Amino acid sequence: MKKKIIKLSIFLVLFATSCQTSKQEKTTQEAPNFIIVTLDGVRWQEVFRGIDQALLENKKFTKNPAKLIEKFYDSLETNSREKVMPFFWSEIEKKGQIYGDPALYSSFQLTNKRIFSYPGYNEILTGEADDSIDSNAKIYNKNKTILEALNEDKRYKNKVAAFASWDVFPYIINDKRSGVEVNAGYMPVKGTELSFIENFVNEYQDKAPILGESWRFDLFTYLIAMEHLKKNKPKAIFVGFDETDEFAHYGSYDTYIKSLHYTDAFIKSMWEYVDSDPFYKDNTYLIITTDHGRGNGAEEDSMWTSHGINVRGAEMTWLAVLGPNLNPLGNLKYSNASTNQIAPTIAKLAKIEFDAQASEINTIR
Repeated sequence: MKKKIIKLSIFLVLFATSCQTSKQEKTTQEAPNFIIVTLDGVRWQEVFRGIDQALLENKKFTKNPAKLIEKFYDSLETNSREKVMPFFWSEIEKKGQIYGDPALYSSFQLTNKRIFSYPGYNEILTGEADDSIDSNAKIYNKNKTILEALNEDKRYKNKVAAFASWDVFPYIINDKRSGVEVNAGYMPVKGTELSFIENFVNEYQDKAPILGESWRFDLFTYLIAMEHLKKNKPKAIFVGFDETDEFAHYGSYDTYIKSLHYTDAFIKSMWEYVDSDPFYKDNTYLIITTDHGRGNGAEEDSMWTSHGINVRGAEMTWLAVLGPNLNPLGNLKYSNASTNQIAPTIAKLAKIEFDAQASEINTIR
């Protein structure tokens, strides 16, 4: 009789433990997933208007206008923008929300006064402008990002990662303090059981033409981010693309547009995978934005190749969101939001505490 009681007790303990584990797994599964993508220095002009005809016709910036015209130009701006960013203007406009189109009286702007990359990414990820960040130097961020806050929650713990082309991101995210896995610049993928793709990137990312020591081509960032999605099923992943900003600084409008087009295809591929995988399907938010805008054209005080406090119009940015049960408002009219609202919005969706001065974007719920 005693043995039967012991066996029954063991069974009840195991059953209770199993139920508790199943409940925890279910809670973790039900917590929404996040894919946060940034396209460095992409102007609202190309996002909402497509090819800029003035820059297209400027020989200083466009070396092969015939090729851009063939692939991306249309006299109707809505057609041109869809040629440049077909996923953005098909899937997201129909099923999601897009902010920042001046033609529709939609405003989306930075609140920091620096208007360059580190302060911009800090604002995106922390929900606050910090004008004490006055350079792109590799200094560990004293501010807590939404990625760190997610990683502190038991539902997201050790399921948060970041992949970026620019090598300053380990400092922006403060990987040492936050515990968030960050791969950026020419960092190799680490691990004992690497896939073919991960080994390929490790072998060849620094053998492609190196145009800048601080950033790698976005293709490599995309490949390892996709591999991480498939292999490790993170609940929150940040992907920071960089080529658009670099090529704009070079003054190459041809390459800037092509890179924007290819990046749109990378995002499409990520979303198609998410939409096909039971872990992510119908429980994942895709958030796309930029760290800063650029000048309006070729004017001295608003040069398209530049940004910063002295460049007129560079504070104007944009935001796009897809997600479960999201009200498909498309390209919003008469809206007013700002970059510092992104992190509080993610916190609200994830139901976590996050200390930020800005409120969430109330149309995203």
